[in-house]
Amino acid sequence: MVVLDATVVNVALHDIRGALHFSTAGLSWVINAYTLSFGGLLLLGARAGDLLGRRRAFLGGVSVFTLASLAGGLASGPAELLIARAVQGAGGAFAAPSALALLMTMFPEARERTRAIGLYTAVSVGGAAVGLIAGGMLAEWASWRWVFFVNVPVGLVLVALAGRVLLETPRRDGQFDVAGAAASTLGMAALVYGFVSAA
Repeated sequence: MVVLDATVVNVALHDIRGALHFSTAGLSWVINAYTLSFGGLLLLGARAGDLLGRRRAFLGGVSVFTLASLAGGLASGPAELLIARAVQGAGGAFAAPSALALLMTMFPEARERTRAIGLYTAVSVGGAAVGLIAGGMLAEWASWRWVFFVNVPVGLVLVALAGRVLLETPRRDGQFDVAGAAASTLGMAALVYGFVSAA
């Protein structure tokens, strides 16, 4: 879901621009807001899994991602959509590292673990390709809003299943480096903003 969303929106950008009256430079931030918050908060998300428990971090990340997807689909202006995209990225940053860590916990034997990681990798790579196709189909046959709404039922199913199937991992002592994550994310955002503005 997290990987798919990185590409599914690309195909719908033309429709989003017309519906929400984005400028050319502003439209690029529909992608950048997601990518920057995801990349900037990824290490913090992994740390959250260590400190809070990986199932808890995964469920929290998927829940935030799902709610942000709903908000993105309901957006009535550029600012609302960009905020929703940034929050989506943050949710993904907490869910993704915990998902892989939970696989390692669920499959302790080397052979089973190798298969699980292989399947995880295949789904991740396939999700990027499927996102382009799904985005085009949803934008053409329904509305650009459905590239966001499609995440809602998937997220709800994931939360329901994960709460029953996944086992919690032990918590560890330590602290969050919130300041470092915020500084790196804002720094990257400022750098990208400079390039976009100059283009």
